[in-house]
Amino acid sequence: MNDYDRTDEIPEIEERIEELAETAERCRKIIRASKAVIVGGVALLLVTTLGLVESGQIAALGSIAVVLGAIVSLGSNFSTLRQTEAAISAAEALRSELIGKIDLRVVRDTSVNLK
Repeated sequence: MNDYDRTDEIPEIEERIEELAETAERCRKIIRASKAVIVGGVALLLVTTLGLVESGQIAALGSIAVVLGAIVSLGSNFSTLRQTEAAISAAEALRSELIGKIDLRVVRDTSVNLK
């Protein structure tokens, strides 16, 4: 495939970059939610541990489970976000390379000035 044919890939690469950007944004939202859940779970665990609420062992175990689940979600989405950002960088570099290889021509205005 020659360079001219490869420039036809630019719209596909741009579409892929948009999809990856949406995935990255979704990961960021899940990361924020996971952090909030961790904070809430730790707060509930502290409240039950200090005996401020008489919900007992079930609430403590539930808060531990929620915190652990949120930590797993946080780690998974951090990993996915890093991979997605690397894929975006690679796609942008390829797009820039292909755009740089386009042989642009200057087009002059040949219309007649009708006054």
